[in-house]
This record gives sequence, C-alpha cells and structure tokens, in this order.
Amino acid sequence: QAIISEYGADTARLFMMFTSPPEQTLEWSDAGVEGSFRFLRRVWAFAKNHDQFMIVESHRCGGAFAKYDFPADLKARDLAVAVMRREIHGALRQASFDIDRKQFNTVASAVMKMLNAMQEAATKCFENSFAASAAAGLFQRGLHEGFSIMLRVLYPIAPHICCALWRELGYQGDLIDAPWPDVDEAALVQDEIELVLQVNGKLRGNMTVAKNATHEAIEMLARTHPNIEKFVAGQPIKKIIVVPGRLVNVVV
Repeated sequence: QAIISEYGADTARLFMMFTSPPEQTLEWSDAGVEGSFRFLRRVWAFAKNHDQFMIVESHRCGGAFAKYDFPADLKARDLAVAVMRREIHGALRQASFDIDRKQFNTVASAVMKMLNAMQEAATKCFENSFAASAAAGLFQRGLHEGFSIMLRVLYPIAPHICCALWRELGYQGDLIDAPWPDVDEAALVQDEIELVLQVNGKLRGNMTVAKNATHEAIEMLARTHPNIEKFVAGQPIKKIIVVPGRLVNVVV
C-alpha cells in the first residue's frame, strides 16, 4: 500500500477514465476513487504474489514479450491457461478497437477483465494441475504474456505503476518504447460453445457442446442433461427447439 500510494495520479486518472467517456461530464465520487485504488492495489498484489514465475520467464526468454510459443494442443494440455489466453486476447481485441475511438472507459474495463482472467487461471492451476503446468512452463509462459499485455494496455491510463512493475518483472527495455500488443487470433478459436438450456421457455441452465455439433447430437445431449431431466420430471417431450449457437428449448 505504501508503494501504491505514491501513484495517486494513476488512481485519479483511472477513476476519471473508467467512470465516464471523455466527451461527457464527470461527477466526482470518493467511492469511485477508492475503487480505482483497490484495483491498482490488486494489480500490484497479483504481480508480487506471482513475480517468481514472471521473473524466471523473463530470464528464460531474455525479457522478450512480443512473441510467445504455445503448443497447438494447449487446450488439451492445460485448459486453464488456454481459457486465460482466450479471455485476455478477447479483451485486447476490444481494447484495441476502443482506444482508437478514445473510449478509455471501456479500455479500463478490458484491463480489469484481463486481471480477472489471470487470477482465475492462477487459482485453477494451483488447485488442480499447477505442478504439471509449471513443469511444462505453460502457466509461467501464459502469465508472462498476459501480464505484459495488461501492462501495455493499462500504461496510457496508469503509467507510473505500470513502468515500475515492467522493470521489476524483467521485461525488455522501457515500457514507453514497447509496442501495442497484437491479438493472437489462434488464442480466440473455440472448439466448444455454451448453449442456454430452457424448458418451456424458462431458463434451466447451460450446456457445453462441440462447436460443430449437429442438431441431432445437441438434442441427444439435451435430453440426457441433468437439469433437463430434473425439470421435465418424467413428462413426455413434445419437441426440442435448437437455435444454433444460442439455446436449446425443450417443450413438454
């Protein structure tokens, strides 16, 4: 906290840019400023809690941050890291579009999504397959990439804390000279999609299916889904309506 308190300008700038688009009037809020401070504190704390992995990766790759080599079967080898990369690069795509339009409030939101994705991945890796991920270097590499992207996107809003963390984590050169990150389109490819489950038009959960699943396959999965069986309660199914890419509605 003592270190972050030196970056009051970053806190104020984050509050102003996150709260309102630049062309609109901003209403000052102490609670909003406190929220911005808490977020920057989360960024700093996450870096400090995982700096050993990022510093080791910086030494391994010489501090490089522009190109990362991930296996084509990353999802099969480490789902948590694959999901983290998809969330980060998805948020980066939106931030890249918004910053060209000077929509800094949504850029700030993208940074928050990135941090949430890294925190969730770290939790899953530690709880489930962290040993395997660490041995393969996938978690370490993914975290190094993700944090470098987040710092570069956050830099125009909170330059002081970003520059400090960039140096401490061993990234190459000065952050001010680092290029805007590129979206890895391969990281955004999804083999599966999530469909909303309904019974008689009422929401009853979600179901994950293969992206290229046929109507017949989706219907079969829906019939045997625990939530559908629960709410159908033995009643005969009259029909199943599949809206591709969106939902499955079971009519009884």
